[in-house]
Amino acid sequence: MKIGFDHDKYTRMQSERILERIGEFGGKLYLELGGKLFDDYHASRVLPGFRPDSKVQMLLKMKDQEEILIVLNADDIEKSKVRGDLGITYDLDTLRLIDAFRGIGLYVGSVVLTRFQGQPAAVSFEQLLNAQGVRTYRHYPIAGYPTDIDHIVSDEGFGRNDYVETTRPLVLVTAPGPGSGKMATCLSQVYQENRRGIKAGYAKFETFPIWNLPLKHPVNVAYEAATADLSDVNMIDPFHLEAYGVTTVNYNRDIEIFPVLNALFEHVWGKSPYRSPTDMGVNMVGMCITDDEACCSAAKKEILRRYYTARCSFLQGHAAKEEAEKIRLLMKGLNLDDSIRPVIAAARERAGETGNPSLAIELPNGEIVTGKTTDLLGPSAAVILNAVKRLGGIPKQTHLIPPEVIEPVQELKCKYLGNHNPRLHSDEVLVALSVSAASDPNAARALSMLPMLKNCEAHSTVILPAVDDNTFRRLELNLTCDPSYQSHKLYHK
Repeated sequence: MKIGFDHDKYTRMQSERILERIGEFGGKLYLELGGKLFDDYHASRVLPGFRPDSKVQMLLKMKDQEEILIVLNADDIEKSKVRGDLGITYDLDTLRLIDAFRGIGLYVGSVVLTRFQGQPAAVSFEQLLNAQGVRTYRHYPIAGYPTDIDHIVSDEGFGRNDYVETTRPLVLVTAPGPGSGKMATCLSQVYQENRRGIKAGYAKFETFPIWNLPLKHPVNVAYEAATADLSDVNMIDPFHLEAYGVTTVNYNRDIEIFPVLNALFEHVWGKSPYRSPTDMGVNMVGMCITDDEACCSAAKKEILRRYYTARCSFLQGHAAKEEAEKIRLLMKGLNLDDSIRPVIAAARERAGETGNPSLAIELPNGEIVTGKTTDLLGPSAAVILNAVKRLGGIPKQTHLIPPEVIEPVQELKCKYLGNHNPRLHSDEVLVALSVSAASDPNAARALSMLPMLKNCEAHSTVILPAVDDNTFRRLELNLTCDPSYQSHKLYHK
C-alpha cells in the first residue's frame, strides 16, 4: 500500500492542537471523541499510513493531563445492544474499553449511565462496576432536549444530573457506540462546573468528515459510505462560510443541532465561543496527508468494499436495502465500478471455470492468486496457501501440509464433532500449516509470509462462513463477498 499519511506529524500536531484548545478555556476541557480510539481500521484504510491506534498514540503524549469518562446509554444496556464489528454488547465493550485504556496507562475516571430510569440491567451493571472500584454516575432524560433551552439549562435539566468529579484538565468523553449521549454529558458537565465557579470548555474530536478537504473528496465520500446506516450526509458548513467566508465540510447532524448548541453555550457561558460547527472541532488529520492521490485511490476502494458489505448485510437481514442503494449513488458520483478492484473479476472468472465458489487475493506486487473449492480445502483455505506459496517463492505443486496431517483433522470434524463438510476452513489449515512448519522448511517459510497479506485486497464469490471471515479479518485482508450463499438453504451458520 502506497503511503499517503504522516503518522508522526499527526500525533504531534493533534496533541498540540488539543493542548492549545485547553488553554483557550482556561485549563479545563471536555473533549467529545467521535469514532473509534482503538482499532480504527476505516481510517487506516482510507488514509494509508494512519495506524489503527494513531489516536491512542497521540493521546499517550498527554496521558498525565487527561482522564477518560466513558458514557453508556442505560437503554442500550437494557436492550443488550450489540457492537456490530465486535459482536459484543455495549456493557461488555465498556469493560473491554476500561481494560484496554488501563492496559496502556490511561486513567479511566468514571462511567456515566445516561438516560437512566432505573432500568434493571443498568442497575445490575452499575453494581458490577462499583464492586470493581469503578465510579459510576447517573444522568437522566431531560424533557424537551435539545430544543427547550430554558428547561435544559436549569436545575431540573442539567442540574438534575449527577455531577461527575474529575481531577485533570483534559476529560476525554468516549462511548462504545453512537447514541450514547456523549455531547449531552459534556454540556451537562460544563453547566455543572460553571455553577461551581469552575470555567470549563467543550470541543469535539471527529476524524471524519475532514473539514479542510473538498465536499466530494473520496475520503469524505468514504465516510458517508461507512455511515450509510446512520443517514449521515456531508455538507458545506453554512455557519462557517457566513462567519469567515471559508468553505469547510461538516455533517448534517452537527450543522442541524448547532443553533441549539450555540444557545446552550450562551446560557452557560454568557457568550458562545464558537461561530460554526467547524469551530468546535480540533481535527488535524487533513493537515497530515502527504499523498492525496494515494488517499483518493484507497478511499475509492473502501467505498466499493462498503457497497459489497452492505449488499451482503441486506441478504443476511442485518441492514436495510436503502443502505446499499445510498452507497451505489455515492459510487456513481465518483464514476466507480468493480474495475478498481481486479480481484473481483479474477474470483468470478475462476468460479466460472470450476463451477464452484472461488476466492482471489491481490498480492502486494499486484499479482493475483486464486483458490478453488476442492475435496480437501475450502476456497478460503486454498487461496491463503496459494498466496503464501507465491510470496515465499515456493512451487505451486509443493504440498505444504501432508495428507497424513489433513486426514485426521477431517476425521475429527466429521466423526467426532458432527460436521458434514470435511473440507478444512482457513483457521484449521493455518493450524495444520504451523504443525508442518516444525519439520518442513517450506511450510515454515510459507507461515512466515502471512504478515505480507496485511492490507491485500480479496474477494469471494460467495458469503464466507463466520470462521473464514474472522480469519481474513485477523490477517487484516480487505475482504469483500458477492451477495450470495453457496447453498440455497435458509439457515446459514
